[in-house]
Amino acid sequence: MFFRKLPGVSASGMGLRLSQKFVFLLFLSGLVTLCFGALFFLPDSVRLKRIFLSKTETQPVTVGSENDAREHRKGSKDQDHLRGLTSPKGETSTKLKTRKPSVSYELKPEDRLPGSKAQEDRTLLRSKTESAAERVTSSDHGASTDTRDYVKFKKCLLKAAPGTEPGTASDPQTLLRREKVKEMMKFAWDNYKQYAWGKNELRPLTRNGHIGNMFGGLRGASIVDSLDSLFIMGLLEEYGDARDWVRSSLDLSSNGEASLFEVNIRYVGGLLSAYYLTGEEMFKQKVLELGEKLLPAFNTPTGIPRGVINLGSSGTSWSWGWASAGSSILAEFGTLHLEFLHLSQLSGNPVYTEKVMNIRKLLNRMEKPHGLYPNFLSPVTGSWVQHHVSVGGLGDSFYEYLIKSYLMSDKTDQEAKTMYYSALEAIEANLVQKSVGGLTYMAEWRGGILDHKMGHLACFSGGMVGLGADDADTPQKRQHYLDLAAEITHTCHESYARSATKLGPEAFRFDGGAEATATRLSDRYYILRPEVIESYMYMWRLTHDPKYREWGWEAVEALEKHCRVESGFSGIRDVYSSSASHDNMQQSFFLSETLKYLYLLFSDDDLLPLEDWVFNTEAHPLPVIRQACLQEAPAAA
Repeated sequence: MFFRKLPGVSASGMGLRLSQKFVFLLFLSGLVTLCFGALFFLPDSVRLKRIFLSKTETQPVTVGSENDAREHRKGSKDQDHLRGLTSPKGETSTKLKTRKPSVSYELKPEDRLPGSKAQEDRTLLRSKTESAAERVTSSDHGASTDTRDYVKFKKCLLKAAPGTEPGTASDPQTLLRREKVKEMMKFAWDNYKQYAWGKNELRPLTRNGHIGNMFGGLRGASIVDSLDSLFIMGLLEEYGDARDWVRSSLDLSSNGEASLFEVNIRYVGGLLSAYYLTGEEMFKQKVLELGEKLLPAFNTPTGIPRGVINLGSSGTSWSWGWASAGSSILAEFGTLHLEFLHLSQLSGNPVYTEKVMNIRKLLNRMEKPHGLYPNFLSPVTGSWVQHHVSVGGLGDSFYEYLIKSYLMSDKTDQEAKTMYYSALEAIEANLVQKSVGGLTYMAEWRGGILDHKMGHLACFSGGMVGLGADDADTPQKRQHYLDLAAEITHTCHESYARSATKLGPEAFRFDGGAEATATRLSDRYYILRPEVIESYMYMWRLTHDPKYREWGWEAVEALEKHCRVESGFSGIRDVYSSSASHDNMQQSFFLSETLKYLYLLFSDDDLLPLEDWVFNTEAHPLPVIRQACLQEAPAAA
């Protein structure tokens, strides 16, 4: 017996005295308290807990302290910079060592050869990406839920994730052109960083920042929009600066009036894409915090969100003042599906999916004039406000998100597919026209009367129709849609080719003798828009017709000649004037879309392959959701 080995036991076998028993019990209770205190309160006791706690009692273990998590969720109001100190006037007080880029298209000899700086950048990108993934997955405490999300996602890609497949073109000329686009991106970014760091966009002529009122007090739109572009181009130092600013200075506690649409496609889309490309958990934490702030916009009688939301604690929302009869806009409430499905995927909260599926349910119940979707819908009554239909502004990305929802679901969302092809048939029957000169275009429809105008925004539709061609019901329809996509893209190229600058106007007409040209002074401007180049990229991927790369290079030359200024890129006020008048704005979508699509146009197809990635309407790549694979994939690498 244990007690016989303890002192205080008499030789005659007598028991312990009362006082000795009390002292012994006191000692034993202290020992037990000490052991269990060490087990549960020492910092490195996780493995011991696993031993002593049953499986039903074991709690999920996350890497990092609670304080760390709070710091990731909370943006710092006191910092609006990281490596450049920003003055109250928006000017940096430390001069950056910015290499003044040459306007020449020739690159240095060392950049042309295998093993050059560009190749070194890509090698460094690959190693940093892999090491980041190792940091996420190799914890002493086991894989967290966050880790499992990223590891599962990577395992479900059909092709290697960016960072392991460079997408470098084998053709030397194409490689040089891609390097030129990369140099344009660096030039635009360096000037933004030097003169507008932390602001939403750069004003390159006056060399200061622009904030605007679209983002409800959120800052750094150009930073968030550029994260994925910088990463896939191998601009690692610049990407690191952008990432660090998001971590330390992206303050999501703003109390301003924001466009639900713009915040979703730029900030939510940009943060989602950055997470999926890099595995950086901070991006996931930020985007889930921001996603919650958008939900009150759906608090309407129909569940159709209003266009403007206060991102603060009130969460109030309202419709745009210019929107007819307080209506919501088709292209705004119809351009949430991709991002919201990924918010549900990452958070485990179905509310985001429920919100966008409710929109789809309501739209399917409604009568549609000639099968068309008008641009204005009342969020109160759930009825159309006026019968204005456009595949350009106010309608555009609604149709884009139908086919992309089908593709992002790994082609399981049959409802989205049916809605897309039904809408496309109605568009072709009512809006698609052929000009006297043989150009195919998409007119606008106003209560049964055609307006023979096509906006630059509508030029995305060449890529959209091409992207959806392969899933049409019959081989004849597939070829028909591919031909239609090529015709629309050709028309949009003509709108560029027929201007003095070889850049396209905001809108062009097909009446009064005009063909693919702007007839109104108010339509002649170009603000660095991406839609035409977007269609070039898709049509190149789908057909490999070399003309699309040639057209893309024409756009590069035009941008360099007419839009590049000393301190960035600027839109121009009249594409028909060879002496450019600049608008003093480097749009964030120029960094996110225009330059990214050009870079992909001059890359091999294995960089962000269309089998694995779907681009949101701000060109932020989001992965295809392969639910069967995600459910089967192991939790750790």
